[in-house]
Amino acid sequence: MTQPMSSAVDEARDEIVRVGTSLFARGYVHASAGNISARVGDGHLITPTDAALGFLEPRRLGLVDARGEQVAGDRASKTLTLHRRIYAADPTARFVVHTHSTHLVALTLAGVWSRDDVLPPLTPYYVMKVGHVPLIPYHRPGDPRVADLVTARIADRAASGTPIKAVLLDRLGPVVWGPDAATALAVLEELEETARLWLLTDRRPEPLPAHAIDELRTTFGAAW
Repeated sequence: MTQPMSSAVDEARDEIVRVGTSLFARGYVHASAGNISARVGDGHLITPTDAALGFLEPRRLGLVDARGEQVAGDRASKTLTLHRRIYAADPTARFVVHTHSTHLVALTLAGVWSRDDVLPPLTPYYVMKVGHVPLIPYHRPGDPRVADLVTARIADRAASGTPIKAVLLDRLGPVVWGPDAATALAVLEELEETARLWLLTDRRPEPLPAHAIDELRTTFGAAW
């Protein structure tokens, strides 16, 4: 591995550890639920299977090459296939986070707004920062069939001109992605907080009216 690539891997390791620590400290993850990955060159770094995201060790993160074969670290998360397929389906994605965030898992149990939009467009920042979030039917953790369903949703939304940044796995929680860690985290945080608002208000509030959403499109370029 060349020195520049080695430096990029070290930076990605530190970023994943920082994100994991932050998510744990703020209650977005618990025990060994969830996983985080980053695209590094043609390969990927991902948290090990059954790792506690609040207590990650940089050198133990799984490093896989372009073929998905592990070259360093502890055994990669069982969701590696899903992460790799998201990166392949969305070339802008460089950071992926999956959590079992409480309110979003609760939303799948209580009932989502619709299978194409798990939450209504309640607030302007949800429309601008999150956008459409489809529900992915339940499959066991790590089931490779989930990757097919997620990438199909990514392709469908991209073709319609409203690309997605997240999906919600039934009973398992959100998977979000972005060009960097900060962007992916902003999507996750806004998504979880909107689910919390929706549940706290007994799912009664009306969505933003069409004219308000049109204004967000024209003023801020919201993809809704």
